[in-house]
Amino acid sequence: MPELLDFDKDLVHLEAASKIQLKTLAEEMQAVGKGLEKVEQELAASEIDGVISAGFRKALKSFLDSAEADVRSLTSLYSEVGRNADSLSLYFGEDPARCSFEQVTQILVVFVKSFNKSRDENEQQAEAERKKLEKEAMKEKASANSASKKETSNVDSLKPTTRSPKNMP
Repeated sequence: MPELLDFDKDLVHLEAASKIQLKTLAEEMQAVGKGLEKVEQELAASEIDGVISAGFRKALKSFLDSAEADVRSLTSLYSEVGRNADSLSLYFGEDPARCSFEQVTQILVVFVKSFNKSRDENEQQAEAERKKLEKEAMKEKASANSASKKETSNVDSLKPTTRSPKNMP
């Protein structure tokens, strides 16, 4: 099953995934949430200003509505990433509580690189062995041809030579 040897082609995003730091994503999610809270506080504070900041409030409210929807979507995606990271760890026999996503993906990256290197070395070794066998076969064939020619010349030298009557004493 040679197609199994190319399993790394199914993991085209592994290298990029190994660079994702879920802790950093969590920190960024918290920062986005805090930023949204500050915008909400600013909106509330602008109501005190009255009519002067009515245009500002309208723009801020519009932004806030859009941003809240985006943050909810982002939070949902982040939760999905967490579930998928845990599923990946479990799939490869690791406990997500003890082995982080980063560790699992790094282990996989190292494994894939080592596997590919070994596969390439084995292919090179097999090619070298094939060439060696071909060379030996060529030597044997040349040796057999040489022996055959030698036998033919030996047989020719054993044949009685015929003398022409002119050469006879």
